[in-house]
Amino acid sequence: MNQKDVENAGRRGISSEDVAAIAAAVTCVTVVGIGLSLSIPLLSIELERRGASSTLIGINTAVAGIASICTVPFVPRLATRIGVAPLLGLALIVGAASLTLFPILPGIALWFPLRFVFSMTLGALFVLSEYWINAAAPPERRGLVMGIYATVLAAGFAVGPLLLALVGTEGLAPYATGAALMLAGGLPILLARGLSPTIEPGSGRSIFSYLRLAPGALAAALAYGAVETGIFAILPLYGLRLGYDAQGAAGLVSLIALGNVVFQIPFGWLADRFNRGAVLLGAGLAGAAGSALIPLTAGNPVAFGLLLLVWGGIAGTLYTVGLAMLGDRTPANDLAGANAAFVVLYNVGLMLGPPVIGGGLDLIPPHGFALALLALFLAFAGALAVTERRRVHS
Repeated sequence: MNQKDVENAGRRGISSEDVAAIAAAVTCVTVVGIGLSLSIPLLSIELERRGASSTLIGINTAVAGIASICTVPFVPRLATRIGVAPLLGLALIVGAASLTLFPILPGIALWFPLRFVFSMTLGALFVLSEYWINAAAPPERRGLVMGIYATVLAAGFAVGPLLLALVGTEGLAPYATGAALMLAGGLPILLARGLSPTIEPGSGRSIFSYLRLAPGALAAALAYGAVETGIFAILPLYGLRLGYDAQGAAGLVSLIALGNVVFQIPFGWLADRFNRGAVLLGAGLAGAAGSALIPLTAGNPVAFGLLLLVWGGIAGTLYTVGLAMLGDRTPANDLAGANAAFVVLYNVGLMLGPPVIGGGLDLIPPHGFALALLALFLAFAGALAVTERRRVHS
């Protein structure tokens, strides 16, 4: 798909082939998301069962971010050679095989390279699926399409833990279930393989050069990775510090997840009708305002719950609107590389967010959690305002 094709797509609206292609990519990544949300807690539980410390479990989990950062930049080049659909299929097969090996391998040491391989395939799946969706979506409806994608993916992530509760955490059954879900994600790709986009040779840009091309979009990826992961990892600890029991503290995260499901499509719709930079800035400022309100509402469970629902949902739209903006501001032959940069920046944020937010909780208990998030949202909003102003005046 070249730039002229993209412009024509915007004029003609969304075709039946576009719908089929988008549906295939969304279904693929959603099924993979279910398998991923099943596998993350499963692997942590199994490591603890084998005697690993919490620190070692955290290091093993961090391998996922390292794997994405190291390998994702090479995905577009490889897809150029062998094709988007074939590479998606290969990643699904290798990922499913890797998952089934975890309970079989003795000891813990081998889990580190295996986790690297497993996470490498997940990075490729998300880069290629999101590129496919971005390329197929007509520009004037890209925000709505990305909102639908994020909504379905968020719902898929909620299904994984429920499946784990049904199949249990012992034996081969949960691993086989996750592997089967990953392989099932290949069916829509197989059916729509003729509709997959062709990645044209890019301009040879480095990951850092995309920061100059679409700085606001990539800042959104970094901020969302930091905020999302930090919230999911540290919010239960904040709840415990406030006096909630373990079940109640964990339930606070569910409100964030529900907000993610509810707010994606409305903000995607807004991003199609207003300047996407302005919508993204509004989401960042709303995230800052919500962070500032947390200490004021924490003593009232009803008000606190409603705030988390709205605040968490708006925070989640950074990813959706950022992806739509990335599609707008990137030439067609650089879109795959830009998507790879987006995933890399998300993973950098994923690694930075929990230490920053957890450090805030320890330094200024208990509301340092909210203050750290306030600082992150303000930093993002400030950086975005500067880059958008420069873009307008350039």
